[in-house]
Amino acid sequence: MMTMTRRQMLQLATVLAALPVAARAAPPVNYSEAEWRRRLTPAQFDVLREAGTERPFSSPLDHFYGKGQYACAGCGNLVFASETKFDSGTGWPSFWRPLKGGVAERNDTSLGMDRTEISCARCEGHLGHVFDDGPPPTGLRYCMNGVALRFEPAPGVQPPKGAV
Repeated sequence: MMTMTRRQMLQLATVLAALPVAARAAPPVNYSEAEWRRRLTPAQFDVLREAGTERPFSSPLDHFYGKGQYACAGCGNLVFASETKFDSGTGWPSFWRPLKGGVAERNDTSLGMDRTEISCARCEGHLGHVFDDGPPPTGLRYCMNGVALRFEPAPGVQPPKGAV
C-alpha cells in the first residue's frame, strides 16, 4: 500500500486543479423542475432555470477579486477563473473569457434585442450574456448574474460575505 505525505497530496491536488475543464468534465445534469427547486434558492432558480436577471449591484461577487474559480451555482461546473474577472461598472460580475468547456452560447432575441446568452455547459443553467465591449485581450464582456455563480477560493482566500 502506497502512502502519501501531506506535501505530496497538496502537489497532486495542485496538478489536478490545473487540468483543463474538459479533462475533468462531469456528465450532464438533468434534474426535474421539483429537484431544481429543492436544490436552489428562489433567486437562483429564477436566474438559472427561468433566465431571470438579478438586480444590478446586488451581488457580493460584483466587486470581489479574490483568487480562485467561479462555478455554476446549479451544478458546480467550473465556468470562469478569477484572473479573467474585471470591473465593468455594470453592476454584475464580469469576465473577459470563460474556462474552456465551461459555458455554452445561444442566440437570445427576448426583450426585442439580439444578444448572446451564456449558459452552463453542464446543466444548461442561464448565467448571463456576452457583449463585445470588454477589455483586451478578447474584447468581450461576459456579464454574469452573481447568484448563478459560486466562488471557489484558492487556498487561503476567504469568499466575500453573503456570497452564495
